Amino acid sequence: MTSNEAAGANSQAKVQALPDANPFQRLAALLGDTRPGADPIILTIGEPQHALPLFTAEVLMENLGDFRRYPPIEGTPVFRAAIASWLDRRYGLGNTIDKDKGVLPLNGSREGLSFGAIAARDQLAKDVARPAVILPNPFYQTYAAAAHIAGAEAVLLDSDAATGFLPDLDKLSPELLDRTIAFYVASPANPQGAVASLAYWQQLIRLARKHAFFIFADECYSEIYRETPPPGVLEAAHAMGEGYGRVIALNSLSKRSNLAGLRCGFAAGDPDFLSRWVKFRGLAAPQVPMPAQAVAVRAYADEAHVIENRRLYNEKYAIAEALLNPVLGPVTPEGGFFLWLDVSRWGSGIAVTQRLWSEAGLKVIPGAYLAMSGPDGSNPGDRYIRISLCAPVGLTREAMERLAKWLGDNA
Repeated sequence: MTSNEAAGANSQAKVQALPDANPFQRLAALLGDTRPGADPIILTIGEPQHALPLFTAEVLMENLGDFRRYPPIEGTPVFRAAIASWLDRRYGLGNTIDKDKGVLPLNGSREGLSFGAIAARDQLAKDVARPAVILPNPFYQTYAAAAHIAGAEAVLLDSDAATGFLPDLDKLSPELLDRTIAFYVASPANPQGAVASLAYWQQLIRLARKHAFFIFADECYSEIYRETPPPGVLEAAHAMGEGYGRVIALNSLSKRSNLAGLRCGFAAGDPDFLSRWVKFRGLAAPQVPMPAQAVAVRAYADEAHVIENRRLYNEKYAIAEALLNPVLGPVTPEGGFFLWLDVSRWGSGIAVTQRLWSEAGLKVIPGAYLAMSGPDGSNPGDRYIRISLCAPVGLTREAMERLAKWLGDNA
């Protein structure tokens, strides 16, 4: 039985979803001491390499003295107002985000994703033997950690080409949903780049409200897209006209502004949830430094650097499409900055990863390392490799030329 089938049945198979190591540790063990077949090009981690916004150093210096101070756990008023204003401009929310209770700063969106399930569990207090956390498969590994630390069962929904690379909401049984406390979903998705439509978000919101669970929408790639801005979960909730209950959007400066090391993000949406969550965070979580919040205020008021950032990614996608399409067919997703390539004609993703390193000097991630196997041993990432397009344009072109040549030579 696959994990999708397990989710649709009344008795779900228990799935161990917490990997023993992260994908990069597993990749290091896989490649070991193997020498690269050419000057190495690293295409693994999604760490932005484009320029920092020009104002970053200036804002930090202007606010340097605030490193002496303990920041308020709820964030500065100007930070909360800046986030609410950006969300309103980006998604047309009609000034409906509660700036006092509906926005929280985070140490990167990862912090909120990690600890959101604990708050969901405690606030819902469902009388069930073991609560469930639903996540896509493949998935960002932090989602599994969230389920683990909340003591919940992680239920993985295979998200492959047949489902549009998003969890299939129609496969969810009422019994599973009634014991669910949190549903994690990313749009644009990591690693596939699929984008959830407004209709998809609204279907999920209706399920969350009917069955009393929280949606944690990972939107950290929301500003990295090809042509059309991806719809957001808050946008979908606003269009429904019933407030933001059960809905939490998480985002950060990491991808949008190339500030991954600043560790500044936010959660926004359900004011009842967030105003209670801030009390837990006041006990357990580190505050976001005020100079980092000041950079965020400036960054969310500026779109010029975001437009240039997106232009560079799209230039690299155009290169990849021109070189790889003749061999693989279309490779460009709607959003994000990864390629999710079906390489099954050449072997498993793991085998291709090994050969690309030893024969072409290209370091990529096997898709199987970004997913978990179901009870039947199948893994929705087996056929794939993930390639980051974070490297500079020239290096990306060289990498795509090598990849296209290797695929063509070994077809």
